[in-house]
Amino acid sequence: MGAEQRIVFRVHAIRRMFERQISVDDVCEALATGQIIEEYPEDVPYPSRLVLGRTGNRPIHVVAAHNRDDEEVVVITAYEPDPAQWDREFKRRKT
Repeated sequence: MGAEQRIVFRVHAIRRMFERQISVDDVCEALATGQIIEEYPEDVPYPSRLVLGRTGNRPIHVVAAHNRDDEEVVVITAYEPDPAQWDREFKRRKT
């Protein structure tokens, strides 16, 4: 995600981040240095993606959309992935 883009947090994201003890800095670092592991091009109003990032040794997933018109990244939610639902690297869902 480009450096010129601003990051906007949905109210839902702020609530979930607070509940899950994930900071704004954690999310920004994940978006800047993390890996896109899933893409959702059909999402509306903007295409979105799932990014895997880390804060220390803690993995976090961030769902973010790209608003190309306003050149902003919209954070939808952030969470710590459940090892029961994800592989060891938290990159692929278990079937």
